[in-house]
Amino acid sequence: MYKYFFKRLIDFCIAFIVLSILFLLLIIVTIWLHFANKGAGAFFTQERPGKGGKIFKVIKFKTMTDERDAGGNLLPDADRLTNVGRFVRSTSIDELPQLINVLKGDMALIGPRPLLVQYLPLYSKEQARRHDVRPGITGWAQVNGRNAISWTKKFELDVWYVDHCSFWLDVKIIFLTIKKVFVREGISQEGQATMEAFNGKN
Repeated sequence: MYKYFFKRLIDFCIAFIVLSILFLLLIIVTIWLHFANKGAGAFFTQERPGKGGKIFKVIKFKTMTDERDAGGNLLPDADRLTNVGRFVRSTSIDELPQLINVLKGDMALIGPRPLLVQYLPLYSKEQARRHDVRPGITGWAQVNGRNAISWTKKFELDVWYVDHCSFWLDVKIIFLTIKKVFVREGISQEGQATMEAFNGKN
């Protein structure tokens, strides 16, 4: 009953309350990023697959500039990530706008993270089961390594969550997420500014 009804109701109520409380903070961060990103804007939207693979637009704070090389190609993530963006990302503030996605029903507070659309054909049948539930702002994989673990391990954790989703597991993930934010663990993969792209093997 929780997984199919109460989880969505609780998510909506919490997202509404948190957005109301943090409204002023969100305005300040928006202005801060507007200037730090050198005119690239404060928000980042991108199509991501949700429950059942349905495509939606995820909303996040933008932590990188849109600087390009002489050929017009975007510079590497490490070169475009600003100091302000690095702070916003390390404290997970960049995830807060996704509460709007939660209100809309695109996402849940807890669930597998929504990844890139181009990854859809690369999943095995078992890995694709991560789309049996709404994607989340945080999830079981995030509190067990975030970007510091391999894609294979991340997908294993995502599918485990799908099979074991419960109220008490979600409560546990929320508290572990708060701990991760303060400790700032697993923000990036070794040798990467964020995490290397999934190629169907790693």
